[in-house]
Amino acid sequence: MLADSHCHLNYKGVFEQQQVVLERARSRGVSAMLNIATRESEWDAVLETAEREPDVWATVGIHPHEADDHPHVDTAKLVERARHPRVVGIGESGLDYHYDHSDRERQRASFRAHIAAARSAGVPIVVHTRDAEDDTAAIMREEMEQGTYSGVIHCFTASDAFADKALALGLFISISGIVTFRNAVDLQATASRLPKERLLIETDAPFLAPVPHRGKQGEPAFVADTAAFLAKLRGEDVLNLQEYTATNFHTLFAKTRAA
Repeated sequence: MLADSHCHLNYKGVFEQQQVVLERARSRGVSAMLNIATRESEWDAVLETAEREPDVWATVGIHPHEADDHPHVDTAKLVERARHPRVVGIGESGLDYHYDHSDRERQRASFRAHIAAARSAGVPIVVHTRDAEDDTAAIMREEMEQGTYSGVIHCFTASDAFADKALALGLFISISGIVTFRNAVDLQATASRLPKERLLIETDAPFLAPVPHRGKQGEPAFVADTAAFLAKLRGEDVLNLQEYTATNFHTLFAKTRAA
């Protein structure tokens, strides 16, 4: 029982062999995969996979890199698409000041629109943040004061302090294969102490393949390797970690339980 809480099954390199990739994941015990959208042009394809595959669900959203090109994607548009039973989350959205592919003010406006959509639709937001901890935390806190919402910090690589801020707001934290990297000492320290009831795991496939697959294209099957590493890091039984992170996935993305 494993859940990959964040993957991109429709990205180039995966889409062309999607069925093979899905079967490899299932053969390693992956029973749930969340197929993440990053731009509007992906929404139909991401949803089509989720409609076809009973263990795959979808999100709709605009990555911060794409914010400049999607000023027309507002809260109402996201809420409308989130009515579909296979759309279980909003995102990924957030702030990325590392590359600044989109104007920072536009990123912030888009992020707030996504949070409002998650709140209105009653589904979680999938949050991307890189080199933008202060603004991400401030926006999440300010928006929580406007009305509660649920969510997850995906592919967590931020500071211990940011983890505490996210947890205090009731958000989940998802750990990717980065945690297996030799130089990820700070991330390993944070991951070792996260409360088990708020922990998710992911691949972010086709990116960030964990040890022992570094240098290869990532895929959902590799979430098993991240789970094994995390269990050893946390001093836990791997089957127990697999089970509770999968349970957390279905708790957060509650629409998956209706399938």
